[in-house]
Amino acid sequence: MMRSGRYVQQTEGYSAFIPAPLPPEPPIKMDAELHRLLSNADRALGRLDGATSILPNPDLFVAMYVRQEAVLSSQIEGTQSTLEDVLQYEIDVKGQERFKDVQEVVNYVNAMNYGLKRLQEFPLCLRLLREIHTELLKDVRGSDRTPGEFRKSQNWIGPQGCNLGTAAYVPPTVAEMHQSLDNLERFLHDTNSLPVLIHCGLAHAQFETIHPFLDGNGRIGRLLITFLLCQQGILQKPLLYLSHYLKFHRIEYYDRLMAIRTHGDWEGWLKFFLQGIFEVSQSATTTARSILEMRENHREIIGQQISSSSYGLRLLDILFQHPIVNIRLVENELQCSYATARKIVDKFVEIALLDEVTGWQRNRLYRYKPYLDLFESSYSLINPDNSDSH
Repeated sequence: MMRSGRYVQQTEGYSAFIPAPLPPEPPIKMDAELHRLLSNADRALGRLDGATSILPNPDLFVAMYVRQEAVLSSQIEGTQSTLEDVLQYEIDVKGQERFKDVQEVVNYVNAMNYGLKRLQEFPLCLRLLREIHTELLKDVRGSDRTPGEFRKSQNWIGPQGCNLGTAAYVPPTVAEMHQSLDNLERFLHDTNSLPVLIHCGLAHAQFETIHPFLDGNGRIGRLLITFLLCQQGILQKPLLYLSHYLKFHRIEYYDRLMAIRTHGDWEGWLKFFLQGIFEVSQSATTTARSILEMRENHREIIGQQISSSSYGLRLLDILFQHPIVNIRLVENELQCSYATARKIVDKFVEIALLDEVTGWQRNRLYRYKPYLDLFESSYSLINPDNSDSH
């Protein structure tokens, strides 16, 4: 048997993979490259924590990153919605064209927030994963695939139209799946035997290998990374999201997971995983610093060009929470008249801090584009030299 598990021939003719319990035996070989990548990732996470701690309201930054991660993680599963779609949905559900896709993203945000709240009550466990799965699939595509329950039938992974005999990968049988999940839960609770990031990388890969749900395994597996880092106190805020890195390197991601199953190559997977932690942490740190600089610049512009600058500065703070607004939202948040809200928004358009996105005469929406652009540009900061590799 390989250190990662074994393939077992089933009576129906296909082979299912039965993972060995974690941690791997023989243990992870910490060569010079793995040590270097682990050290780089640890330092980058520390810088990210430091950079976000000096933001005026880090929770607003976190909220945007959670939305961004939800969009990217859902795009990996085939949705078409964008960050702006989600922000518009939060203001006006009825006006949203891609309602179902956006609802999947909103569910991801809700599942993330639900899980983080529950982690304050008890540690990460199988029960919590099932609860999060329920939140993820509520009233969306996949809601007919037993939300909140581990599968009771065999699943498989492969191109559309494949079957158990032609699948690229067949996870453990239902009986073996339950034993594998029990082993994984014990490993999740064993937080002292390995460096946190190594522990996290092993847990994510093992969850994807077990594939315990009929739908939503990829999204739950990516949420698992964030939950583990927050539970272990590596990050004070949930700010590390790998979906863009995994989407960008999608082929290598799947190849690395398969190499664990076929060759027991845990080290190759961990090197790929740690490089992702490093790149994503650097990108988020750059974005946090850019936000701080941009906020100071825009406060200065408002002070110079808007006579009622107190309203202007308050609107600026609102835009960090709601980067897409309508006049009614501004009126409510500033607690002023509709006419005053309209006037201050028009002034923001005039000085290029807002632009109108609908082209309509009524029910207009205004976008704080400089802020949104920082999150869009953070995608390109991740490994920009290999942007067409996959």
